[in-house]
Parts: sequence; structure tokens; C-alpha cells
Amino acid sequence: MKVNKETYAEVHTPIYILEEERLRTNLQLIARVAKEADVEVILAFKAFALWKTFPIFRAYIDGTTASSLNEALLAYREFGARAHTFSPAYTDDEIGEIARCSDVLTFNSLSQYCRYATAAKVAHPDVSLGLRVNPEYSEVGTALYNPCAEGTRFGVSADKLPEHLPDGIEGFHCHCHCESGADVFVRTLAHIEAQFSPWFGQLKWMNFGGGHLMTRRDYDVPLLVETLRGFHRRYPHLHVILEPGSAFAWETGVLVSQVVDIVEDHGIKTAILNVSFTCHMPDCLEMPYQPAVRGAETLPPDAAAHCAPEAPVYRLGGNSCLSGDFMGSWRFERPLSVGDNVIFEDMLHYTTVKTHMFNGISHPSIALLHADGELEMLRVFTYEDYKNRMD
Repeated sequence: MKVNKETYAEVHTPIYILEEERLRTNLQLIARVAKEADVEVILAFKAFALWKTFPIFRAYIDGTTASSLNEALLAYREFGARAHTFSPAYTDDEIGEIARCSDVLTFNSLSQYCRYATAAKVAHPDVSLGLRVNPEYSEVGTALYNPCAEGTRFGVSADKLPEHLPDGIEGFHCHCHCESGADVFVRTLAHIEAQFSPWFGQLKWMNFGGGHLMTRRDYDVPLLVETLRGFHRRYPHLHVILEPGSAFAWETGVLVSQVVDIVEDHGIKTAILNVSFTCHMPDCLEMPYQPAVRGAETLPPDAAAHCAPEAPVYRLGGNSCLSGDFMGSWRFERPLSVGDNVIFEDMLHYTTVKTHMFNGISHPSIALLHADGELEMLRVFTYEDYKNRMD
């Protein structure tokens, strides 16, 4: 089906749409950074895991990062390469299969390393083992997403490391960012080096984690490249890895929804949609943040309660039974009507991986928009998907 990618007027049911051209633009930039900075950049499945698009990714990158057995299996079976894997805690029943699906296996604690290093090596003798470290510094402002906050369950701080690392640890992994700029990385790297450089001579690789939003328009890519080159000059023996998630799919697609009813209470107009913030855009409520809507002006959340009755200002409400399944407010170019498309911008990364089927709400389909305007359906969800989760 050919579609107009500005209005998606041909679309009449909820659907996530990934635009191939935008995805390739991001991938080209990421591949250039990897080459110019001489680093390995891998895809974090926690942010994006639409496996039917992996052939596109394989033209630009060679690896992925997993945080669970299922993600490691996805890497091995669908991406076609073993994963770089980290989990807060491995288990007896999964460690062997995870190791077999991994080229790199990072442990969250020294106790986990002591418990499972031998089992991992038995399952996959060539797997490289690492340790997650905590530099106790992060500029992430939202506590829910700050991996270095006081009391964090992630990583080992420098004061808890022995002078000589346990035999077999070949790398450190730290994660300190969330959709951050290169300037944040510069400041964070200073803390990482101050804390952990005494152990760098014992290592083969360093993984600086994710959150490097290099595809954002205002991101200082030259600063990132030069910062990584400087690190190489100081520690030429270390192989460097970045594992962004959002950067790969940043601004590559939308969620198209439709107005199914318009209600009013105490002067507040709410356009009820056939999607749900709770089920299909959970980060909007978790962060929280108010997503951009195509053709609409984002207003303060309470604006719908104070506007003139005739103004085309609305809350947008989900179609679940959860009272808090709404956000607002937005000003549209004209009054909304039942059947109108409401298009949420930038709804691929950390959205398609986090949806769920609470309340049995119909799940949006997933499609790939090719450069010629042809819309290819990747997945249509049905009652069977909901029923099978309840077995």
C-alpha cells in the first residue's frame, strides 16, 4: 500500500511506522562515528528489537547488546551474531545458554562473577568476561533512569575492587547516560578515568554503555569522535565499545492513531484515541514527558482546563480503563472529529519494546515505510496474541 508519509491518510487503524530512509540516515552516521573514532558501536535491544529490520542493520553494524536470555537468543538466531550481554543477575538455569549466545558476558558484581564465570567458560570457552563498574557519577536528571544514583543495584564501585582483578576479567562496562550529549560524556569520562584507570592495564576492552544520542540534531559528533580518539591515545591497548539504543531509531518513525470519541467535563475536552499511553507509550507516563503530535502545538498540561470553549485544545486520552491513561494539552489547527488521525512523533525507540496488553487493548500493528512510499506490514496483532499471554 502506498501512503502519504505526512498525513498517513490511507491508514485507519493504529500502527507504528518505521521510516527506512530515516533509519538508514542514522545508521550511516553511527557507522561513520565507529570508523572515525575506531570504536565498536552495537545496537541495544532494550531500546529497539524489531528483528525483521535486522538485514538493514547488518549493512552498517556487526553486533548487538542483550540484557536477558531472550535478547541473547534474538541476537544469535535473528541478528546472526553473538551478543555482548549484561544482566543484573544471571541464574543457574540460564547462564549456560546465555554464554553460548554471547561473545562478551559482563557480570554486575564480583559475587556473580565468582559464581558463574566457570560455567560460562564451560558453555562457551571463547567468551570474553567483564565486570560492570559504577563511577558514582551521572548527569541523568530522572531518578528512574539514573544508573549511578545512590543505592543503585548496578555495578561495582572502585572502593570495592581488589588491586588485582580476578583471573579472567578482560573488560569493564559502565553505563552513565540517558539521551545525553557529547559534553556529558566528556565530563563523565573524567570521572571514569579518575576512578578506574589503575585497573586499565589489566583489561582488553572498555564498554562505555549507552545513552550516547549521536543522531540528535544538536549532538556534537566531532566532540564525541575527538574524545574517543583521545582515550585511544591514552590507552591504545583497549578496544572501545559503545552500545546506544535510542540513537539508532531516534526520530525514525511514528505511532498513527485515530480519534474514536470526544468527551467534555468541566470545560476540558478529551479526544479519546484507539491507542493507550499506558499500553503503547509507557515512557510518556514514566519519565514523564509530553510527546510531540504532528500538526499540533504542545501546551502546558493544564491548558485544556483554561482555554476558550471554542478553542481546538484537547487532552488526549487512551482507551484503557485506567483513570490516568491520558496526557495533555495540545492545540490543533482545527477542531478534531471522530476518525481523524493523531500522529505521535518519534515513537519507535523505547516504545515498541515496552508495550503490553493490559486490559486487552488492541495492540498497534508494526510496519516499515520504504523510500518509494510503499508500506510493508511487519506484524499485525490479534486476539491470539492476547490469549496466548494469559495461558
